[in-house]
Amino acid sequence: MRFAIKDALGVGEILVRAAQAEIMPQFGKLAAGQIREKSSRFDIVTAVDEAAERAISAALAAAYPSAILVGEEATERNRSLLGAIGGADLAFVVDPLDGTKNFVSGLPLFGVMVAATVRGEVVLAAIHDPVSSSTAFALRGEGAWLQGQDGSRTDLRVAEAVPVDRMDAIIGTNFLPEPLRTVVNGNLPRLAMSSWLRCAAHEYRMAAAGHCHLLFYNKLMPWDHAAGWLLHREAGGFSAHFDGTAYRPTDLTGGLICAPDEASWRLARDALMNQTGP
Repeated sequence: MRFAIKDALGVGEILVRAAQAEIMPQFGKLAAGQIREKSSRFDIVTAVDEAAERAISAALAAAYPSAILVGEEATERNRSLLGAIGGADLAFVVDPLDGTKNFVSGLPLFGVMVAATVRGEVVLAAIHDPVSSSTAFALRGEGAWLQGQDGSRTDLRVAEAVPVDRMDAIIGTNFLPEPLRTVVNGNLPRLAMSSWLRCAAHEYRMAAAGHCHLLFYNKLMPWDHAAGWLLHREAGGFSAHFDGTAYRPTDLTGGLICAPDEASWRLARDALMNQTGP
């Protein structure tokens, strides 16, 4: 299946409606009973995540009846959904509320992400910011752009390549295994700046718009990365697993580094992942 701009905008409108109906009315108003832990106290889900996913999934199913829907919360209940992405003629991977920890904390830094895949290839991405009501889009082979609430469109482009000591990076080392976590943390001073937003939706939007140079991840659930990976790629960026192999949304391990180009990727990987010292 080949998607056109009108398809992307239609998917974006589904995210806008879900955010307006299910997410923003609850921002700053959640009760303790509406929040629960999943794998840890850092991995939480709320009634808002679940309501938004139901709304998005229902709208996508109505628009694309033959599609497989792989929602983050639905997959918690049925892990076999992950295996469907690789072979499905059309699947939608849904993150109904990325940055849930920020949302619960009252920080206006969260997003809604959807990626469309065709037989395991990401072909469409939409990342919506409910606070600004703007949506970043990408279509495979056709570029990436930011669409404002007023319909204004701005093409997205990654930052120009710079030396490692001038790179502004977003790096989450929390999920790295030891001793790699210690190695990477020890090498962070080689960069100009490093931070972590606890929200892949905004991190990918920043990188695709040229507001940072580098993204570095270890944990690769498809709802966190499939949409952002395509957005970054279509904005001109280069990305690969730690070993240099190409990313696919069916890959759950192997890490991911996103950079302005392949040369920058290699410089950043070597600077961050090589053991230093005697």
